[in-house]
Amino acid sequence: MKQAKKLLGAFVLYSFFSTSWADTVFITLEKDNALAIVDGKAGKLIKTVKLGQRPRGIMLSADGSKLYVAASDDDTIQVIDSNSYSIVGELPSGEDPETFDLSPDGTRLYVSNEDDDLVTVIDTVNQKVVKEIAVGVEPEGIATSPDGKWVVNSSETTNMIHWIDTESLDIVENTLVDQRPRAVKFTADSKQLWVTSEVGGVLSVLDAKTQQAVKKLTFKIRGVTAEQIQPVGIAIDQAGRWGYVALGPANRVAVIDAKKLEIVDYLLVGQRVWNLAFSPDQSRLYTTNGVSNDVSIINTENHKVLKSVAVGRYPWGVAVK
Repeated sequence: MKQAKKLLGAFVLYSFFSTSWADTVFITLEKDNALAIVDGKAGKLIKTVKLGQRPRGIMLSADGSKLYVAASDDDTIQVIDSNSYSIVGELPSGEDPETFDLSPDGTRLYVSNEDDDLVTVIDTVNQKVVKEIAVGVEPEGIATSPDGKWVVNSSETTNMIHWIDTESLDIVENTLVDQRPRAVKFTADSKQLWVTSEVGGVLSVLDAKTQQAVKKLTFKIRGVTAEQIQPVGIAIDQAGRWGYVALGPANRVAVIDAKKLEIVDYLLVGQRVWNLAFSPDQSRLYTTNGVSNDVSIINTENHKVLKSVAVGRYPWGVAVK
């Protein structure tokens, strides 16, 4: 009897931790106007939920209870309960929101408004617009620094990174980069900003202190033309050991030694890989593959692609709980 109780207790404990460590992966489906929900550990699609028109950018709130989704053609940020998957509110985002980022404390949301050449700052507590900041032409990528000092925005047509002071909400510096900058991402220590230039085919690493480039990486893949190599989404692990860059129509994710700033591998994933997100323990990396309509799962310990999961039409943004 005692042995049976021990076995039962072990089973319950195992079940608890197995459930606790499962990943729920949320993917916006641009053409289906929907949210796909995937069990990341099992690699299975759980369900699909209808959203607003042309959903793209997606993030979890600071406490993980809510999802923010940019419904671009509805000109709003939808707020979704991350457990029930129901829409519980909307935030005033300005026209055509595409990408956004949260302040480290979750009280402000910074949105790129591509059509209006603006960054809209939203108070998430009071659900109000705090300020609209004029930036370059076609603002795209946006990122806040973990230390809370900066919010940066890339303007695709101006080929520029705008450094916005989070206290004054003014642009205090601009950095020219290569053609058509898309994603921007700070390292966990806030010392570097990584910038992908889609048409230029370059990853620029900027020093956050000087706002200038310290290194530029170009990508070369045997059998793939330079025109197909279009760097977009970025992920950098918390330890600052590895960085990953989605290469669009090249159907590859570049693996970068983040300390040496050297490319060490290319991983074949789905077609037109767009955005990237880690599992909470960073043992897995999820990619959205827009043309093959699936999500690839990468083991970050051995840099092997585990599998791909069909999710729906034009997967774009990804967030993981």
